[in-house]
Amino acid sequence: MADGVLNDRRNALEESFFAKENERLRARIRADRERDEVRKALTGEAGIRDAALLDRLVDLGIRVDTVEALVLVPLVLVAWADGKMDPAERDAVLRAAEATGIPREGPGFALLEAWTKERPPPELATSWRSYIDALMKELSADQRWALEERIVERARSVARASGGFLGLSKISAEEEAVLAELERTFGG
Repeated sequence: MADGVLNDRRNALEESFFAKENERLRARIRADRERDEVRKALTGEAGIRDAALLDRLVDLGIRVDTVEALVLVPLVLVAWADGKMDPAERDAVLRAAEATGIPREGPGFALLEAWTKERPPPELATSWRSYIDALMKELSADQRWALEERIVERARSVARASGGFLGLSKISAEEEAVLAELERTFGG
């Protein structure tokens, strides 16, 4: 009789273990499938073909409906250059998002807003550079120049949004360094 009870308990423990293990495997398969779907969508909709870049973007939470926020990453980087984002910089970033047509109620805007509240990881800058490198190969010389001009000027306006004294705008050394890196990304 004791053997029967022990066998029942052993079987119950095995069933419990394998049920948990099966659920863990199913969850991993679902996550892998979702990741592959996001990668395919980014490839199809955004034209991103670099596998390593796709993986980094997916890891950063970039999806087809948020990829538009990538163009404004330099603004976020400039705003965080001194280690904090003040309200004027935050407003400048969010106004730029609206000016580029990112809907305020959309996921791209929400992602930008999150980046203004909490400093994004350093991988975001690396991923942005890779994204721009890939994008620049697809654009004509005029389109590349126009994109660079728009991004650099918007980043400068964010840098000018705070700081200074008595209404005189001053761009900090940290912001200047980020702006210089941005120009180097475009080959300037």
